[in-house]
Amino acid sequence: MNSGYSLILATDLDGTFLGGSEGDRTEFYQYLQHHRDRVLLIFVTGRDLGLVKELYEEPVFPRPDYIIGDVGTSVTCGKTFEPLAEVQNWISDRWQNANDRVKALLKDEPGLNLQPIEPQYRVSYYYDPNAFRDSTLDKLENAGFDAILSADRFLDVMPKGVAKGPTLLKTLAALAVETDHTVVAGDTLNDLSLFDTGLKGIAVGNAEPKLVDRVQQMPHVYISQHPGASGIWDGLKYHGKTLD
Repeated sequence: MNSGYSLILATDLDGTFLGGSEGDRTEFYQYLQHHRDRVLLIFVTGRDLGLVKELYEEPVFPRPDYIIGDVGTSVTCGKTFEPLAEVQNWISDRWQNANDRVKALLKDEPGLNLQPIEPQYRVSYYYDPNAFRDSTLDKLENAGFDAILSADRFLDVMPKGVAKGPTLLKTLAALAVETDHTVVAGDTLNDLSLFDTGLKGIAVGNAEPKLVDRVQQMPHVYISQHPGASGIWDGLKYHGKTLD
């Protein structure tokens, strides 16, 4: 593993790395590609591996070194798609094949609809903010799970202590890279744990207002006025992490 990276960029995809205008994305992607040997690129996304791999079909799209997918519950190499065993085993040990247990626990809870996906180490729902009860979160916590609400639409039931931020820190430790040059970027509440790491952060201009409310008092987080990819680039300039 090359420890001499000038930038370790750990970024959410939808609304963040994939956000903004096509022109802004293309310009930022070309910039990253020009400096690719100096960047450790990590996607930290709610997408599963299959949906991330679809992005590889775009010729100008930068391919990541690692993919933290499924809201932080899967970690794979961006080239071989092999799991990063040290971190994946930690996630698996915390989950203990709990998918059916979670579904049974939430079977009669109002305002929930199971998403049509089958991730291995989380259970994901759509939720109705008008029908959803806070007591559902208490039930999950008492049963030993973490829960993440985001975009007033998504509920992810997670292994205790596992989220995008903790999984990123575990990944950086497993790769034995210094964190001084790491910058995280996101746009919804499921990215909050990235900012809770204390790493330099960027909330892009189209960020969910609830996320902005949570990070605006964090001195290490820059709230850009620019959306998506252009917001990341703006934030890198703010943090002094440009590669020119």
